[in-house]
Amino acid sequence: MAMTFSVWNVLLNNFVIEKAAFTGKEIGILQSLREVPGFLAFTAIYLLLWFREQTFAILFLAVMCVGVAVTGWFPSEWGLYLTTVVMSIGFHYFETVNQSLTLQWVDKDKSAHFMGQVLAWKGAASLIAYGTVWLMMEWLGADYNLVYMLFGFFGLCAVLFLWFFFPSFESPHVQTRKLILRQRYWLYYSLTFLSGARRQIFIVFAGFMMVEKFGYSVGEVSLLFIINYLFNMLFATKIGSWIGRVGERRALTVEYIGLAIVFTSYAFVENAQMAGALYVIDHLFFAMAIAIKTYFQKIADPQDIASTAGVSFTINHIAAVVIPAALGLVWLYSPTAVFLVGTGLAICSLILSRFIPTTPDAGNEVRFFSAKHAQDVA
Repeated sequence: MAMTFSVWNVLLNNFVIEKAAFTGKEIGILQSLREVPGFLAFTAIYLLLWFREQTFAILFLAVMCVGVAVTGWFPSEWGLYLTTVVMSIGFHYFETVNQSLTLQWVDKDKSAHFMGQVLAWKGAASLIAYGTVWLMMEWLGADYNLVYMLFGFFGLCAVLFLWFFFPSFESPHVQTRKLILRQRYWLYYSLTFLSGARRQIFIVFAGFMMVEKFGYSVGEVSLLFIINYLFNMLFATKIGSWIGRVGERRALTVEYIGLAIVFTSYAFVENAQMAGALYVIDHLFFAMAIAIKTYFQKIADPQDIASTAGVSFTINHIAAVVIPAALGLVWLYSPTAVFLVGTGLAICSLILSRFIPTTPDAGNEVRFFSAKHAQDVA
C-alpha cells in the first residue's frame, strides 16, 4: 500500500498543475472527492457480512492499485476526479480493515511499538518509491503515465502474492457486525474528527503550496518526501516506544503544541527552504497520531473494534469531505487564512487531549468524568 500510494501522492500536485491546469479550486474539489470513500467507510461493516476481514483488505488493496495504474491515462479535470475516486475506494476500505486487524491481533502493551515499526516499514517502502520516481523522471525522462502504470502493475503483482502465499489468520474475538456508537467513546470520536480536519490542510494545501508558491519540481517534491520517510524509517519505531512509555496524553500534548507552531509558521513563511523544513517537521509530528489508536485500543471492548474502525474512519472524513473544497476557495483569496484554520484545529485538539487519563481503560475513558478519575494522577 505505502509504495503504490506514495507514487500517486508525490506526483499528484505536479501532474494536475502541468497536465490539467488545476488551481486551488480544482485541487480542493479533487481532494474532497478523494475523501468521500473515507466518509463511507462505515459501510465496510456490512460488506464484512460476506467477506473475511483479511480477504476484504486484499481485495480493496487491488482496487487501489488499479486506480493508480490508470491515473496517467486521464489527464483532465473529470478524468482525474474519476481515477481518484477509484483509487480512494481501495485505499480507504483497505485502511479501515487494516486498522481493525492491527488492534485485534496485537497486544495492548506492544501496539504502540508495533505501529511505530509499521510506520518505519512504510517509510522504507515510500523511500523506494520516491527514489524511483526521482530517478525515472529527473534522469531517465519518463512521463507520468509510465510511472503510474509501472507502480500500479507492481502493486497488483504484490497483491496476488499476498493472496496466494500468505496464511489466513484468525481474529481472537468475534466482531460485532453492526454499526456501533458508544457514548463512552466520545473523546476518541472527537480527537479522530479533529485529526481528519487538520490532516487535510497538511495533505492538500502544504504540498500544493510547495509547487504553486515556491515552484518545487517533481524531483524536488520527491526529495522532500524522501527526507520525510527517511525520518519515519529512522524514528517511527522510537516514537512508538516513547508513546508506550509516556502515555497517550503526554504524547498528543507534544504533537498538538508542535502542530500549532508549524501551521502558524506555514501561514507566514516566505522562504522555500524554510517551507520544506516545516513540511518535514509537520510530517514527523503526525507519526505521534499512533497515540489516538492506542488510546482507543485500551478503552474499547474487543468485539467493537471492527465496527468502530469503520465508524471512526467515517468521523475522520466528515471534515475531510468539506474542508478541501471549502478551503480551496479560501485559498484563492488568502492562503494564510487556510493555515491559521489549521492552527485553530491543533489548539482544539490540544485541549481535548488533556482529557485523556494517565492509564485509560474500559471505565476510565475520560479524565475528570470517569468512574476512576479520582485515581488519575497527572
